[in-house]
Amino acid sequence: MVTRTPLTSEEEAVWRPLMRVVTVLPRALDDQFAHDNGVSLTDYTVLVSLSEAPEGRLRLTDLAESTALSLSRISRVVEAMVRRGLVRKVKCPQDRRAAHATLTELGRAKLAAAYPGHLERVRSFLFDHLSPEEVRAAGPILARLAAALEPPDCPACPDDQT
Repeated sequence: MVTRTPLTSEEEAVWRPLMRVVTVLPRALDDQFAHDNGVSLTDYTVLVSLSEAPEGRLRLTDLAESTALSLSRISRVVEAMVRRGLVRKVKCPQDRRAAHATLTELGRAKLAAAYPGHLERVRSFLFDHLSPEEVRAAGPILARLAAALEPPDCPACPDDQT
């Protein structure tokens, strides 16, 4: 068994607010998305991933990776979005066992409608409270932390910016 040193007071001063942000921010974003646009934060993340993909289409395995969801979870999310007309699910021509999620015009419209409110919330919840210097410093730090959480050789993972 590995024994680790307890957190220092300086580390606690980082850890506790970080956990609060990690817990509260997604709920706040999700609540606002649902209220404003009838989509969840997860839906929005899927729509963004598909909008950034070539031809607005991704294999479900790649979509799961880009959204940091399990394959079973992304399958359920995509099925619900198919029922609402936001995406289509089509068989992969190269591998009939695999499926693609494809962004529909309604999905694109929903994404476009949700973006201004999302931008406003991201600014008001985060960037309005940071100086430009703090933003420049935080980017590489957060990228390094995010990369440390990803499995090795993850193509959707941010580059380690040490």
